[in-house]
Amino acid sequence: VQLQASGGGLVQAGGSLRLSCVGSGRTLSSYRMGWFRQAPGKEREFVASISWNGGLTYYADSVKGRFTISRDNAKNTVYLQMNSLKPGDTAVYYCAADSAPFIATTGSRYAYWGQGTQVTVSS
Repeated sequence: VQLQASGGGLVQAGGSLRLSCVGSGRTLSSYRMGWFRQAPGKEREFVASISWNGGLTYYADSVKGRFTISRDNAKNTVYLQMNSLKPGDTAVYYCAADSAPFIATTGSRYAYWGQGTQVTVSS
């Protein structure tokens, strides 16, 4: 499984971005998917997770109400809509996948990782 994340960029505080993560090499329709982020000098942290059919989602408290994870299994793609962005959201964002179907919040429960996309939020 290969994952390709895109959609990052530079945005002002209060703005929005939508990240995409396209999978290849295998259909991901039965896989759980997640987004994580890592800011400079900090450990990687969980952002959001979605179950295989999109029926279950879970968010870190820091992004709840501002970010939305979704997926389109026909396109083998997962999205992260980020609204009301804050400077504290600045990080490299990574998508991840695992063959287990239900949500997970720890990185060790994801076997496949994308290369990351930079999100920078200016104040």
